[in-house]
Amino acid sequence: MAIELTFLGAAETVTGSRYLLEVNGTRLLIDCGLYQERELKSRNWDPFPVPPSSLDAVLLTHAHIDHCGYLPRLVRDGFKGRVYATLATAEIAKVVLLDSARLQTEDAEFKRKRHEREHRKGPFPEAALYSVEDVEACCSHLTPVPYNTPTVVATGIEVTLVDAGHILGSASIRLQAGGKTIVFSGDIGRWDRPILENPADCPPADYIVMESTYGDRVHDDTHRITDTLAGIVNDTRRRGGNIIIPTFAIGRAQEVLYYFQELLQANRIPHLMVFLDSPMAVTVTSIFEKHLDLMDADMRRLIQKQQSPFHFPGLHLVKTVDESKGINHITGTVAVMAGAGMCTGGRIKHHLVNNIGRPDSTILFVGYQASGTLGRLIHDGVTPIRILGETHDVRARVEQVPGFSAHADRNELLRWLSKAAERRPRHVFVTHGEPETARAFAATVHEQKGCTASVPKYGEKAILT
Repeated sequence: MAIELTFLGAAETVTGSRYLLEVNGTRLLIDCGLYQERELKSRNWDPFPVPPSSLDAVLLTHAHIDHCGYLPRLVRDGFKGRVYATLATAEIAKVVLLDSARLQTEDAEFKRKRHEREHRKGPFPEAALYSVEDVEACCSHLTPVPYNTPTVVATGIEVTLVDAGHILGSASIRLQAGGKTIVFSGDIGRWDRPILENPADCPPADYIVMESTYGDRVHDDTHRITDTLAGIVNDTRRRGGNIIIPTFAIGRAQEVLYYFQELLQANRIPHLMVFLDSPMAVTVTSIFEKHLDLMDADMRRLIQKQQSPFHFPGLHLVKTVDESKGINHITGTVAVMAGAGMCTGGRIKHHLVNNIGRPDSTILFVGYQASGTLGRLIHDGVTPIRILGETHDVRARVEQVPGFSAHADRNELLRWLSKAAERRPRHVFVTHGEPETARAFAATVHEQKGCTASVPKYGEKAILT
């Protein structure tokens, strides 16, 4: 039985994860994400390549917006099946999608008013891709399944979710159909990191679709994170500025809090106020606290000793807009963590406007910045920069803490693949990477693991025989 796999996203790019799998008349979509690269965002508004009503089910690897963010539009346009994911992913996805709908609605209205003033039209439709009501309708399709439990999702198709160690609830998907096994890695996490368990090894498979975000490099030693973070905080405090941290609400926000608490307890940084200015991150943090079973032993011990990194002195969890605005009136150095992590929307843009022109402040990146995003432009030293329709010279210091990534690096990706590679999969499809990175990692897989590997193009179809 031939199986057809079509790459509808994350092909020679990092975001927009969508894979269409067709098995004997059954159609499954693995991940259903939004594109975040500026030059590819128009794909979010393109008609879906197949009628959504023709899809039998969706399988989610995790709840980041580039993996789940298109779901409400898919449902609005006719999808009626189930969306399978871990319980934590289902809970976080609801929060992420509601936040996405609100931001889209706010941004669309903001752009509409600005374009009216400027007597021009925007590059994309002024309406949001979907509404809060669309999200609420979509969430009824979410179907939680536990880790390591084979689940039949359609006639003759069984899937098993295994821990990917990337964010809370993240999974790699092992799918069995027509006598073949296909593994979709999702985003692979890292070993020996705080809070979460290590990634499970890649299960043996005939075909593997795996990410390559950092497939051409090796992260710095994670032990340097505390030293680098302490140095940046102390230097900014001496200069009298603020530390502005674009932060992903899921995983990264919680990990940054972990390190802040560690430094504060050791008195390695001044006891400054730390603001988590993201209603979504605040809500997601409460979901973390519900799932102690998914955390590693060290994190469970901290919580049992009432030393949770989510509740340390000086930490302020910001929810309202007025509270967020009030941060700008505080004198002295504060640390502000706000979304979006790539500066593509949300409250971080307002904090950037208030600090990016200050030589005493620091813009601190703690995560990957996709090509074309505002975060990437700032990270790469572009100045002046356009934020919220106005141009700003970048005078603040721009720093990055290496090793903070929740994505495996080249060596960790190979580690994840190793046991499956011993059984010689028929092919490895390398996705979720910028073109040069993906090609470099595909070559590494072939050279070091002896597996045939390729980098599929957008819209490419593979016949899995």
